[in-house]
Amino acid sequence: MKRYLGGAAALAGLITAVWLVAHENPGAVVALMRTAGWGLSIAAMAHVLPMIANSRDWQTLIRGANRPTLCRMLHLVWIRESVNSMLPVARIGGEVVSFRLMARRGLRPATAAASIIVDMQLTVISQLAFTLGSIGYLAAQSSSSMLRLSAELALGAAVLAPFLILFALVQHARPFERMARFVNRMCGGQLAELVGHSGRIDQSMKLIWRRRGVILRYVFFWQPVQCLLTALELWLALHFLGVTAGFGKAVVLELLIQAVSSAAFFVPGALGVQEGGFVLIGGALGFDPATSLALAGSRRIRDLIMFLPGLVAWQVAEATGASYPPESRPAGARISP
Repeated sequence: MKRYLGGAAALAGLITAVWLVAHENPGAVVALMRTAGWGLSIAAMAHVLPMIANSRDWQTLIRGANRPTLCRMLHLVWIRESVNSMLPVARIGGEVVSFRLMARRGLRPATAAASIIVDMQLTVISQLAFTLGSIGYLAAQSSSSMLRLSAELALGAAVLAPFLILFALVQHARPFERMARFVNRMCGGQLAELVGHSGRIDQSMKLIWRRRGVILRYVFFWQPVQCLLTALELWLALHFLGVTAGFGKAVVLELLIQAVSSAAFFVPGALGVQEGGFVLIGGALGFDPATSLALAGSRRIRDLIMFLPGLVAWQVAEATGASYPPESRPAGARISP
C-alpha cells in the first residue's frame, strides 16, 4: 500500500512540476538553462562540499577503535542522501541503510544507531533555527506578500517545534529500553535480548550527549558551515544562469527550500513541491518565475549527477559488504547479501 501511495505522490508531483513549467513560459526556462550550460553541472557537483562537512560532524559523534574514516563517512552520507532524496522512504530510509552498512563494517550496532539518532535530532533542530532566521529575514522586508509568506512559514515552524522539544526530552528517558521491556512482558519474556540491545542504544546516546564540546561544535560550527556550503551550490547556479544576487539571498532561499522539501517527505524527490517552493519563495526574494524554475531544474540536475550514482553505490555496498565481526554481530542477526 505504501509503495502505491509513494508512486501516486510521485506522479502527482511530476504533473505539478510539468504544469508549473508549462504555465511559466517554458521557453524562457530552457533558454536560461542553455545559457548556464555546463555551469549547472559544476554547481551540482559542488554539493560534495556540504556532504564532506556533514560527514565530519557525524563522525565526531562516534567514538571507538572502529569509528569510520572520513572517506567512509562521506560514502555513507552520499548513500543516505541518495536514498532519502530519490526513493519514497519518508526521508528516513537513508538512515536505515546507513545503520546496516555501518554495522556490517564492524561498528557496534548500538553505537551506530545512537550516532544516527543524535545526528538526526541535532540536524533538525539546527535547521529549525536556521529556518526561523530566514523567516525573520523575509518578515523584515516591506512587501506584503513577504509578510504573508513569512506568517505561513512561521506557523509551520511553530507546529513543528513542540515535537522536536518532546523528542529531545523523551530521548533522555531511555525510550528504547522502556518500549522493549513492555514488548518483552507482552511476549512472555521472549525478547530479553532485544531489551539488552535497546538499553545499549540508550546508553550510547547518553554518552554522546555528555560530550558537550562535541555537541556545541556540531551545532555552532559544523551545521553553519554545512548550511553555507549548501547555499554556495545555489549561488553558483544563479551565477551561471546570469543572475546577480547576493550570497545572503542564496542562503535564505536554500534554507526555506530545505524546509519545504522536508515537509513534503511523503513525495519522492519532493517532485512538484520543490518546484512550487522555488517559484513561491524565489518570487518573494525578487526572482522571476523563469529564474526560479531554472534553479529548480538545476536541483534536478544535481539529483541526476549526484544521487542516481549514489543509489548504484548503495547496491554495490550491499552486494560486497563485509559480515559482522563476532564481537559486534547481534544474536540472531541475519545479514542479507
